[in-house]
Amino acid sequence: MGLFSNQFSSVVEWKEFREDMIFWKWPNAELKKGSRLIIRPGQDAIFLNTGRIEGIFTDDGDYDIESQIIPFLSTLKGFKFGFNTNLRAEVLFVNTKEFTVKWGTANAINIPVAGMPGGMPVRAHGTLSFKVNDYIKLIDKIAGVKDSYVVEDVRIRVTSVLDQLLMKWITKEGKDMFNLQANAYDIAQGIRTDLDMEIFDMGLTVTGFHVMSFNYPEEVQRMITKNASQSMVGDMNRYQQMGVIDAMASGKGSAGSTASDMAGMMMGMNMASQMVNAMNAQNSQNAANSVQGNSGAKPNFCPNCGQKTNGANFCPNCGQKLA
Repeated sequence: MGLFSNQFSSVVEWKEFREDMIFWKWPNAELKKGSRLIIRPGQDAIFLNTGRIEGIFTDDGDYDIESQIIPFLSTLKGFKFGFNTNLRAEVLFVNTKEFTVKWGTANAINIPVAGMPGGMPVRAHGTLSFKVNDYIKLIDKIAGVKDSYVVEDVRIRVTSVLDQLLMKWITKEGKDMFNLQANAYDIAQGIRTDLDMEIFDMGLTVTGFHVMSFNYPEEVQRMITKNASQSMVGDMNRYQQMGVIDAMASGKGSAGSTASDMAGMMMGMNMASQMVNAMNAQNSQNAANSVQGNSGAKPNFCPNCGQKTNGANFCPNCGQKLA
């Protein structure tokens, strides 16, 4: 092709840079004399020839391809641009940042639980972080046949195996099915190791995997919440107090009628309890007095007014006979 062919580019750059794009291949296959390479921060440029890596450039800047790039290419060091000669090469730009993507189970996972023949359906969601770490594998498996690759492509591959990995690590070592969040870290670390192997052959590595939450069916969640609340209550009085607080917070009924009803109920129960305690105390006192009277011993306190007797035969306060 001639020197003035419009398919030749004088500037090799990833101009339309996208944060969600893992790599992008410069579309032209030939370079002409005077061409320049521009590498922006967060990018690496890889020169390829017939699918083979000729050189990797990681420092951002503006370079003259003939004088600053070609001398460092592995098999093209002796190439010289002539009047009508152009260099055939591919340039692959790689995004070097760490990517973070949100994940979530597409469907509920039925976890085996004793007493539940069909298992307990559980959903989960969290985040996955990864980055490119092996250019040779990246080119061999993906860049050799694709012109670009985005984060969504990785997310689709990961979610295709995530349900099986969640099942594996949730059921491992008999974890408490009703308190999975307490084991979220261990579950996430196990899944991270397996996912790293899953995308290893793509030239990618997992830098982080987190389970943000597990979600149970509504009726199971209600049961878990109720059990947790009851375990926090040590006696009936505290339970009543919590009931009043819950009713007031809910705001149900006209002018707080629910809260008023519960408050009235609690007051009535407290009054009844106080009456019973008073009666028991009086009966105990009468019994003690009876025992003292039968034995002929002088009481230490007057049974009529409660004044200390100091061994007297009559109460010094009210005159009550004591013996």
